[in-house]
Amino acid sequence: MKTNQTAHVGRQAELRCRVHSIGNRTVSWIRGRDLRILTVGRYTYTSDLRYEAIHQDGTNQWTLRIKSVQPRDEGNYQCQISTKPIKAFNTYLKVLEPRGEILGSPDVYVQRHSMINLTCVLYDLPEPPAYVLWYHNNESISYSSSRGGVSIIVEKGPTTISYLLITSAVASDAGVYTCAPSNYNATSVNLHILEGEEPAAMQKKKSIPSTQLQPSQGELPAAMQTETSGTSTSLGVANLLYFWPSP
Repeated sequence: MKTNQTAHVGRQAELRCRVHSIGNRTVSWIRGRDLRILTVGRYTYTSDLRYEAIHQDGTNQWTLRIKSVQPRDEGNYQCQISTKPIKAFNTYLKVLEPRGEILGSPDVYVQRHSMINLTCVLYDLPEPPAYVLWYHNNESISYSSSRGGVSIIVEKGPTTISYLLITSAVASDAGVYTCAPSNYNATSVNLHILEGEEPAAMQKKKSIPSTQLQPSQGELPAAMQTETSGTSTSLGVANLLYFWPSP
């Protein structure tokens, strides 16, 4: 029997055990994580109806079928033959759950006027998706987009890759991009457009000169305008806040 088997979430798994010259002995399947007896011969000994014992007369194969596999089903299973001493064979069920990511997530930075290249990688798929859609701020992206310069390339397989290419990045291209394959969960990334070394949105904010943070001498109350012969004394910002008269 195989020592390692795989199954996708929501699909069916079949763990097979071949036993020769069984005679009047029985074959049982045990779940490793809790040592629960699942089946004995053709009978199922669990209330979980997803488990089923399968055996055809005249064959040496005893199968444990698991319907609608869930992540919690991953782990060791043991095929036991009622010899003395008991003989046991172990197999490990690996449960694959489709997942996706956009490379560089959660944040991707692109210089203004350069090419935007977002790569969505989909792993552990039971079969390739029928299609992969892209969204920008929840609006569908297509070749005929008014933005222009948009290309989408898809390479299908057990690992499917979708590329979103956009020429000559501008500030309006910034935002949330979502890769949405058919029948699988979507994944998103935040795209930032840089002008120089900072995001374009940040460069639109004007910094306030430090001289505007302090009142001029003429704006101070008379009691706080201090002069000494030949020397002027300035008050710190902390002192100005402390001695400012109440309105």
